[in-house]
Amino acid sequence: MIRLGAQRLISAVLDCEKPVIAAVNGTAAGIGAHLAFACDLVLAADSARFIEVFVRRGLVPDGGGAYLLPRLIGPQRAKELMFFGDALPATEALAMGLVNRVVPPDALEKTARTWADRLAQGPTRALALTKHLVNTSLDADRSTAFAAEATAQEINMTTRDAQEGVASFVERREARYEGR
Repeated sequence: MIRLGAQRLISAVLDCEKPVIAAVNGTAAGIGAHLAFACDLVLAADSARFIEVFVRRGLVPDGGGAYLLPRLIGPQRAKELMFFGDALPATEALAMGLVNRVVPPDALEKTARTWADRLAQGPTRALALTKHLVNTSLDADRSTAFAAEATAQEINMTTRDAQEGVASFVERREARYEGR
C-alpha cells in the first residue's frame, strides 16, 4: 500500500519533468506535508502549518518524509520535527527553507498562478533539465554531477529556446520562448 500509494505519488512529483508548485492554505499534516515538500516551489499562506503527525499516532513517517526532510533541512531538524510532531507555522517553515514564500491567504492563489505562468512562458526544456540536475545532484558525487551538467548543456543547446535565449541576449531584447 505505501509503495504503490504514498511513495508512488511523491515519486511522481519528484520525477515530473515540469516544475510543480505547492500552495498550502491550512494545515499540511503527514503525507500532505510531504507532498508539499516534494514540490519544486512551495508557497504558504501565513496561516498555514506543517505537522509531522506520525509520532502522535505511534507511526513512522511515510510518503518519503524520512528521505525528503533530511535533504531539505538536515537530519537534526528533521528528527526534531518527526520525533515531537509539533505544528510548524509557515513563517518558521520559511526560516528553515521548507517554504519559498509566505503570503497572506487572499494572495496565495494569485501568487501561485503568477509563478505558474512565468514557468510556462519560460524555456521549458531548460527548466526540466535544471530540475533533473538539481534533484540528482543530491545523490551524486561532484564529478558525476559535473558530467550530468555538461550533458544537459549539450542537450539544451540543441533547443530552439536556447537559440532564442542567446539571440535575445545579443539583440538586447526580451526572449520569446516556445517550449521547443
